[in-house]
Amino acid sequence: MAKKLGIRYVCSNCGVASGSWTGRCQACGEWNSLQEQIEVSSATAAISGHKLKLESVAKAVTTKQPRISTGLGDVDEVLGGGLVPGSVNLLAGQPGIGKSTLLLQIAYNAAKSYKVLYVSGEESARQIALRADRLGANHGSLQLAVSTVANDISSTIASGDFDIAVVDSIQAVALNEIASAAGSVNQITNSTQLLTAAAKSTDTALFLIGHVTKEGSIAGPKVLEHVVDVVLQLEGDRYGGLKILRASKNRYGATTEAGIFEMGDKGLEAVKNPSATLLAERQLSDGSIVHATMEGSRPLLVEIQALVNPTSYGYPKRTASGIDLNRVNLLIAVLERRTKLKLADKDIYVNIVGGIRLSEPAADLAICMAIASAAKAMQLKKNAVVFGEVGLSGEVRHVPYIEKRLAEAKKLGFEAVIGPVVRAGNLSTIRQAHGGERSRTTSLKAEKSSYLLSVTNVRTALNTFLVR
Repeated sequence: MAKKLGIRYVCSNCGVASGSWTGRCQACGEWNSLQEQIEVSSATAAISGHKLKLESVAKAVTTKQPRISTGLGDVDEVLGGGLVPGSVNLLAGQPGIGKSTLLLQIAYNAAKSYKVLYVSGEESARQIALRADRLGANHGSLQLAVSTVANDISSTIASGDFDIAVVDSIQAVALNEIASAAGSVNQITNSTQLLTAAAKSTDTALFLIGHVTKEGSIAGPKVLEHVVDVVLQLEGDRYGGLKILRASKNRYGATTEAGIFEMGDKGLEAVKNPSATLLAERQLSDGSIVHATMEGSRPLLVEIQALVNPTSYGYPKRTASGIDLNRVNLLIAVLERRTKLKLADKDIYVNIVGGIRLSEPAADLAICMAIASAAKAMQLKKNAVVFGEVGLSGEVRHVPYIEKRLAEAKKLGFEAVIGPVVRAGNLSTIRQAHGGERSRTTSLKAEKSSYLLSVTNVRTALNTFLVR
């Protein structure tokens, strides 16, 4: 008869093990640091082990499996060409952003050609069926199950009856052998490893839904992101606007792609022209600048708005939505030091329209011009797009993908692009559309004097292109 495994409690701060749980570690004095672990001796583990089955690399390369299409082109692109059999994919996002909706759509589309299992630990089968009916995903081949027991879910996946399995969510399931509550560090770690082992052994593509913390990072231990093969994050405004699907980790493809969606009556729908959607309600006024950003390898035009008011208090207020506030404060300091703007007694508000979040330095020049435009009640001379990184000396630095940013601005009919001086080593060619019917190739060097208006520093940009 096999010996029953014991339980021990290990301090996450100092690593000292204890036979029982206490609120405070007796060794280091840290509170609430004891985590439950299954105790396995090295001798028992060695006896219970088996010799590994070996396979040559050459044979493994020749046995390639085709990827599984999710039925959503943008999702396939983010995954690197579709689902890989046996892969473990973690999807995280804010509550209400559309994680369950997106995976139910994927499960429905895949169920037309594959065997799909959808396991929910947070909703009843009736609730899932109602959402499926609303989305038009009431497919007879899609199998539903409700369970919070990781052992049962793992056994079902290990049976090999399914090609794709969805678990909603990993924070809701728990192992029978562990006494701690679902969602604890120990439960998440061990449940994920158990489900991963079952999926790998049967070549089942596994989707796990994960929660996020108040700061926006994935809830649970960091080992959760290391164990899985793909980490997807669904971002955007939960109450409307565009949703962006990114891969922060992908063992089977690039992490530079992004899928852009919009929530409709039938679930998340891919947006064919997101730039036009974001700029549809734009009004020409001071403080409004259009910026050409990159979402993966896709150019996107977004509106940056700034509002500058005299402060009513001794300490000016600075607020930013969709951009790092520390970056905004740095750019305000550059404007005060390198230009004639006086912003020390002004409240400054910066907003990225449409729920888009900007993280690349190429937005620096657009933010500076939006703040200056609002402070001086001035507008751009031309209907132009702005991009460029700004250094602490006020210089405008080169950014990547200039050709794609130019092409996107031309496609939407902007008169000019304000950006950094193109370096000699980047005089590549770009394609510009004429009437949407034919295209010709022209050198970027020739474009500098006509369409690409190059600037070397922030002060020159403000003095040259802002007028009342």
